[in-house]
Amino acid sequence: MNSLDIFNELSELIKLGINSCNDVAHRNSWIERRQHKDYDLWCIQEGQIEIRIKEEVYLASEGDLILFTPQIAYTATTLGTGCKFIFTHFEFSLGDHLRILDNFQLSGIISSTLVEEEIHLFLETYNQYKRNAPMSEIRLKGCLTILIAKIIEQYGLKQYRGQFTHDPTNQKVTMDFVKLQPVFDYIHEHLHQPLRVEEIADVAGMSEKYFITYFKQSIGLTPGRYIYQLKMNRARELLYLKRYSIQQIASMLGYPDPYSFSKAFKKYYKVPPSKFVW
Repeated sequence: MNSLDIFNELSELIKLGINSCNDVAHRNSWIERRQHKDYDLWCIQEGQIEIRIKEEVYLASEGDLILFTPQIAYTATTLGTGCKFIFTHFEFSLGDHLRILDNFQLSGIISSTLVEEEIHLFLETYNQYKRNAPMSEIRLKGCLTILIAKIIEQYGLKQYRGQFTHDPTNQKVTMDFVKLQPVFDYIHEHLHQPLRVEEIADVAGMSEKYFITYFKQSIGLTPGRYIYQLKMNRARELLYLKRYSIQQIASMLGYPDPYSFSKAFKKYYKVPPSKFVW
């Protein structure tokens, strides 16, 4: 399993919220020193911007995106006659994990060539949002989701890696997530069997109690909830195929009998599996 697959597996638990979105123009005397509490995405429309983080200097030009993750302290200033950009402050969480994107090296300057279609869609929707067009706030949120998903996809394809230096405390978060990779692989390989948290904790080399806490802090939900989500995702796919009986699906997902599976399925989807696909 690729670590980025978690966004597909747990897509129903992902929340994205826009705190503010606007455009701003600055003259050549502009300078800003900030450290945001949420995620911040800039879309450069005119000019060039120099970003300084610690001792490193980065340059963003017209068409580029700049993604800041929380707690990255930076100094930004214009080059030339000035600049103009759209800024979007947003939150992106998975379950109870409000900083899930910090597990990946995403913060940096993103070339427009990597997300060309997604930027075009976002800008088009932003113009509608500025005119207060009907439903434009919902569309803007959707377009931002698409844009962030594309950035994550390019990261997964190794076409992009953020350059901004992370705080040492964030590096620990990243290492925690990487340490769970064998656990993710084990769960996927044994999804057809009953899975006990104790045996999964052994894979991670941790006590059961510590593992539950560690897992929840890393991805925002408990191991049991993660396994349950994967089984329900797989159950949905198998039902849509219309090739297997409920008894067969129960066996394929490690449930002891059809009743146990049906009970778990109904708890999640609010309907029994027999009525899920018409």
